[in-house]
Amino acid sequence: MQNTSRRWRNVARRLADAVPALLLAAMFLAFIVQVFMRYVLNHPVGWTVELCVIAWLWVVLWGQSVSAREEDEIRFDIIYGAVRPKVRRVFRILFSLFIVGIYAASLPDVLSYISFMKIEKTAYMKIPFSYVFSVFAIFTAVTILRYGWILIKELRGQGPEDDNPDLTHVARKDFSE
Repeated sequence: MQNTSRRWRNVARRLADAVPALLLAAMFLAFIVQVFMRYVLNHPVGWTVELCVIAWLWVVLWGQSVSAREEDEIRFDIIYGAVRPKVRRVFRILFSLFIVGIYAASLPDVLSYISFMKIEKTAYMKIPFSYVFSVFAIFTAVTILRYGWILIKELRGQGPEDDNPDLTHVARKDFSE
């Protein structure tokens, strides 16, 4: 049973990671089409730019919320790395509470905006803007779930014992020298 669950999670992870890859491939192809149309045929087309902008929006928001792993995130950790693990745990709890609170408070407005944008369509491809911006609802919901899970793990004491063992010596170093 556990192998089946793990297998499904791996498949889901691969599919989630494939979305940004496919979108980047579409952006590259649209860029090549635009260069060919503009400089070879001397007939620029606008849909390629529109496709690139939409794909980039989806790459960034989908990639950060669904595809990115916690350990892949870039952090400014001068202070975080210099404190003891118990203080890091407090930081993770406070940050998770903050993120979950802010995003949960904004979710109804995000959904309202996406719903409102169904009346408008993109200029060239005539895609409803509600489809274009729906990735923001995915981003918001997945971020709430991700940081809610981090919060639950931290409150249970199941968070990482030490995020970066290489920085443990920094927390104990005496800076009075």
